[in-house]
Amino acid sequence: MIRVLVADDHAIVREGLKRILLRAEDFEIGDEASNGHEVLDKIRNGAWDLLLLDMSMPGRSGIELIKLVKAERPQLPILVLTMHAEEQYAVRAFKAGASGYLTKESAPLELVSAARKVASGGLYVSPTTAERMAISLVHPLEALPHQRLSDREFEVFRMIVAGSSISEVADRLVLSVKTVSTHKTRILQKMQMQSQTELIHYAIKHNLIESVDP
Repeated sequence: MIRVLVADDHAIVREGLKRILLRAEDFEIGDEASNGHEVLDKIRNGAWDLLLLDMSMPGRSGIELIKLVKAERPQLPILVLTMHAEEQYAVRAFKAGASGYLTKESAPLELVSAARKVASGGLYVSPTTAERMAISLVHPLEALPHQRLSDREFEVFRMIVAGSSISEVADRLVLSVKTVSTHKTRILQKMQMQSQTELIHYAIKHNLIESVDP
């Protein structure tokens, strides 16, 4: 049996993921987590074959959480769930230590296949995202402005363009308001933009906006 820790901040999503995996009969849902702190606590105190991880949760989340999990449990395979097929998210996730990358629009059977492959030590990325990643490697373009950002800056950028205020970003990422403001300033400088409005227009143009719950 493949023992899975399901991590998503929406109870209804966790329930759906559990039902999909349990129907496959070779999965056991050992526990679930609703935020990054719970994820870290549960991986420290349990034995898991797979972490099914939502990229956007309260507290520690995204690329930072993947890195923290791998630092604690280097051998634990992580299958990332996200709203985005954009290859930049996938590249960052794999570099941080994820073994699989799947969008929430994927069919249930694809989730089961991806979970089995990642749990067995393989890598998984959807065909659509894989094609986009391959194209970017074969025909590299000059780096887009958002690709110049560090992982933390990218996380702050993603939340700002989704509508979160500086204080909301600080609360969600467990940072000070001053630190988030500094990140925002650096983001604007690196992307050579003057305002948050420009960042939002850029994110819409490049399909980089993902909703972030308060």
